[in-house]
Amino acid sequence: MVPGSPKDLKLRTRLLVTLLFGGGLLGVWWFVHSEKQQKLRQQRVEQLRQVALGQGTFSLMDHTGCRRTKRDFLGNWVLLYFGFTHCPDICPEELEKLSTVVVTLDRDASLPPVQPLFITVDPERDDEAALARYVKDFHPRLIGLTGTVEEVKHAGRDYRVYASAGPKDEDGDYIVDHTILIYLVSPDGLFLDYYNRMKSAEQIADSVRKHIKNYATL
Repeated sequence: MVPGSPKDLKLRTRLLVTLLFGGGLLGVWWFVHSEKQQKLRQQRVEQLRQVALGQGTFSLMDHTGCRRTKRDFLGNWVLLYFGFTHCPDICPEELEKLSTVVVTLDRDASLPPVQPLFITVDPERDDEAALARYVKDFHPRLIGLTGTVEEVKHAGRDYRVYASAGPKDEDGDYIVDHTILIYLVSPDGLFLDYYNRMKSAEQIADSVRKHIKNYATL
């Protein structure tokens, strides 16, 4: 085919039309896909609102003696765990796992920092000083929270946390049976996900990363 001939021009024209048409279709597909994803995210938000989990507020004292409320953490991604400092093994293991997740996410410069929180379910023994000693063993950003029995119950009730103190032994010591979950809370203060003991630090980090990447501000 001779360059510049009528046949060559027709072929070029067909190719150009095909490219423009294909690009137009791709643009339409991308728009429809984006709209669909936005709609799905909004539906997910409405579903989470209907769950009514973690939608209340709390007012507790942190391990440095400062009053903290849920509003203090709005705008931040939060990983939240309920436990107690006298827990012999499960709580330390879960907080260590939570700390590993935060360290893993911190390595990704594209992600915002995640705030780890620990709320006691044993306020009678876990005062501010006890929490201050305890949180030092985990991630440096970990904040321990305590309060009166009623304040702690209110915070736990909002996340449907079960907690029941067992019988005291001869030394006055006791174990608290409680819900073992790590909760993920969005910057809007909305519960997004939870992770049980079967989830590894790697699995949790992957899940949190996906939630952050797909997050849309309300």
